[in-house]
Amino acid sequence: MPLLNLNSLLKGLEGTDWANFIRDWDRTLRAANHPETTRYNYLLAATQLARYLRSPESEYAGSGAATDPTAVKKRHVEMFQSWMIETRSASTALNKHKSLQQFFKWLVGEGEMDAHPMTRVPQPKTEKKLIPIMKDEETKKLILHIRQKKDFSAIRDEALVRLYYNTGARLSEIGNLLLTDIDMNTQSIHVHGKGAKDRRVRFGTKTARVLSQYLRARAKKRYADEIEQLWMAERGKVALTPNGIKLMLKRRGKEAGLGHVHAHRWRHNYAHEWHRAGGNTGDLMLLLGWSSPDMPRHYGASAAAERAQELQSQMGIGEKV
Repeated sequence: MPLLNLNSLLKGLEGTDWANFIRDWDRTLRAANHPETTRYNYLLAATQLARYLRSPESEYAGSGAATDPTAVKKRHVEMFQSWMIETRSASTALNKHKSLQQFFKWLVGEGEMDAHPMTRVPQPKTEKKLIPIMKDEETKKLILHIRQKKDFSAIRDEALVRLYYNTGARLSEIGNLLLTDIDMNTQSIHVHGKGAKDRRVRFGTKTARVLSQYLRARAKKRYADEIEQLWMAERGKVALTPNGIKLMLKRRGKEAGLGHVHAHRWRHNYAHEWHRAGGNTGDLMLLLGWSSPDMPRHYGASAAAERAQELQSQMGIGEKV
């Protein structure tokens, strides 16, 4: 099932200028070849703002802004942003802020608005949390837990874990792989990254062995020839989606006593191990599909803290007396 269902997003907004403008914006986004995930996040933010302005809990229900986005002012966005912080989180509010910036920029560019209503709306400040890396012993513990059963889901889930661990790829990059994206001869996958940036990523011998086991098990499944996605659900004519993988990792991690396990912890681990081995930042950016040097700094923060703690223990500062 596709991530983006515009009719579903616009449910309850039919017949309003919000719905008309959002449909037109989606057409522009598709024409610019924006990835489906980006389009979904952009359109979701716009529909959430529309619903908030129309809801009874908003003081602007019944106002012009509730039916027409071109009537939105700074105060409307600020109230929505405050509500997002209170009901969700500052990081979620920040994501909505960035998406709405693009929506109103498009409206101004189309000549539908004279001024951008978010020009003086500050971005929400968020806490900079250090995301813990997924240590080797933790990954081993998770794999051993998965191996307790020898069924199809166990083989599939170990293959998924090893690919994330071995490549540092994003949740969606591994989750959206097609059968045609994997090349067992070169031990590599064709990854469809953010911003329509494709790249080829190699994986090691251990990962290749488990992937081969999965492909053999997959070939025996009913409907295997009818599903183009690499990852199949355990039952039915259904592909396993990135969100399904996210839930699986969370469940498996909890069962193994590892707390919150998610794919990005292996991405942080990859950056950590790369720098520890003396790899340069430019090559890391190519491997992980980054175009901005801000990303290596962000992903390197928790890894740098980990390395500093290791060095501190080796130096024995404060233990010489």
